[in-house]
Amino acid sequence: MTKTDLKPLFVKVPAVTLFFWIIKVFSTTVGETLGDTLNDTLGLGLPKSMTIMFFVFAALLILQLSLRRYVPVVYWTTIIAVSTFGTLITDNLHDTYGWQNWQSALVFGTVLAAVFVIWWLQERTLSIKTINTSKREAFYWLAILATFAMGTAGGDILLDDLGWPLTLSSALFAGVIALIAVLWSTKKLGAVFAFWAIYVLTRPLGASLGDMLSLPKPDGFGFGPENITWIALAVAAVLVAYLTISKIDVIKAGDSAESLEAK
Repeated sequence: MTKTDLKPLFVKVPAVTLFFWIIKVFSTTVGETLGDTLNDTLGLGLPKSMTIMFFVFAALLILQLSLRRYVPVVYWTTIIAVSTFGTLITDNLHDTYGWQNWQSALVFGTVLAAVFVIWWLQERTLSIKTINTSKREAFYWLAILATFAMGTAGGDILLDDLGWPLTLSSALFAGVIALIAVLWSTKKLGAVFAFWAIYVLTRPLGASLGDMLSLPKPDGFGFGPENITWIALAVAAVLVAYLTISKIDVIKAGDSAESLEAK
């Protein structure tokens, strides 16, 4: 273990507030519609679109990892990039290589579980309040990438494989998220489990909403993926600007102590 791994940082991720979840849903909407824009509207195709977003995500992640503290615009831009990249990974595996959606969900679910197990064995915590070392932040972003890829495949199982309408799938994901939130608020679920479960589920929820707004009628509202991308980006940008100014989602130094880890 290097000195860099041991050297404590400021907490590099935002506090989990209502703003966090609103921007998260909008970022997943962008991930779905931006992927469609690159692949379909611009005609780049899935392999080329995925390659482009890989380099965009890699550049942003390097910037994020190089920072000493949480910077909202860098963090959320990286989230949007990983959302788009994760979407394109799953779509490319399905359309180009013939993977079934359940196979992608199983593979990335296994990857996510492995990341959590190794993270726990190494650090004895999965709480985002303790993302204050380089190693923990690396585990965090590996988990984030796996959640987006897994969530994409899970949503596609309902939409494409089972033929569920977008309204029904959106209602299902929203209902399960609400149930988990209630169970957490009544102390029947731990905060760490509830956070990561909702994090996975907001991916297909945001994608379903994005598809519902962008797809042509009668399947959707017909606004087009490029228009929804710009609208979602604009909303996210306004909220991120507010967070940058207000700093209400900055986890204070004292809050990152191990004793405050959610059980």
